[in-house]
Amino acid sequence: MDLDKFFVKSDLIPAIVQEKSTGEVLMLAYMNRESLQKTLETGYTWFWSRSRGELWNKGATSGHYQKVVDVYSDCDDDTILVTVEQTGAACHTGNHSCFFNKLL
Repeated sequence: MDLDKFFVKSDLIPAIVQEKSTGEVLMLAYMNRESLQKTLETGYTWFWSRSRGELWNKGATSGHYQKVVDVYSDCDDDTILVTVEQTGAACHTGNHSCFFNKLL
């Protein structure tokens, strides 16, 4: 698969991670070409850390891995949706989802 079409507008694209069994949105992170390729090859999520400037495999430190079920691109090929089977918490705070701060 030619991944170049996903990186025409930017070197990084947003990746929304959703739990397959519940539909809950777990997190949003960024992927570069290499992390998207590794995600597709390994079946586990890989992202680009903007703060550390390096690739990271979700769960490598915490054990809270994300096993990939499906990967979709949006209509403009500039956002990725990854459905996963989540092990443990998705958020570094220990919450299941990063989206736990209700505003309204």
